[in-house]
Amino acid sequence: MNGTFPPPPEFSDAAPAFFQAHPLVLASSSPRRRDFMRELGLSFRILPARTKEERPLPDEAAKAYALRTARSKAGHVRRELPLAADEPAPLVLAADTIVVLDGDILGKPASPAEAVAMLERLSGRTHNVITACCLWFADEQEPRVEFADSTSVLFAPWPREILEAYTATGDPMDKAGAYGIQGKGAFLVERIEGSWSTVAGLPVSRVLHALFACGALIFPQEAHTSAPCPLQP
Repeated sequence: MNGTFPPPPEFSDAAPAFFQAHPLVLASSSPRRRDFMRELGLSFRILPARTKEERPLPDEAAKAYALRTARSKAGHVRRELPLAADEPAPLVLAADTIVVLDGDILGKPASPAEAVAMLERLSGRTHNVITACCLWFADEQEPRVEFADSTSVLFAPWPREILEAYTATGDPMDKAGAYGIQGKGAFLVERIEGSWSTVAGLPVSRVLHALFACGALIFPQEAHTSAPCPLQP
């Protein structure tokens, strides 16, 4: 979506569970993150970060790398947003998801052959999926909230022929670790410990908590009061 922000979502039966006190901007073109936001009943604008793919620094921890990348995306989009003196400042939400196995960060595969190789490494083993989030108001110089959530994922031991067939669908090519738990790749996963939505690309519970903590979302009875952001979630 481009241009102005869409109108707030409509609630048909009862009073709304919350109000949006600030416009939201999702700094991602991910359809999975978009769907999560819509399912929460949020109104938001999509403005993907046009940044160069970040690479891990020497000896950089996986969580630190994911947080740095999410911050870079949020900062880039924040600088593109216009500010109006008579309107609340937009809040940018950026996220970055990585897969970590044996200390190695597995990004998006560059080719089908690389996707199969990644999947073979993951097959029958446990890895971690980390999704880092950065929430940054357009009129502030530093992010308001940053966090990284981690979930442990056990793959079933699938043979190479199955992994090649999955890769041939094209599904792995835009996903960290060469799979998506929410789509065709769901069969790969035998068990998880942690948040399913973190593996899919957005820790929904923690994001919603952060939006309330920052005052971007408020309860109806607070609609005429300020809601400062306390401790990070």
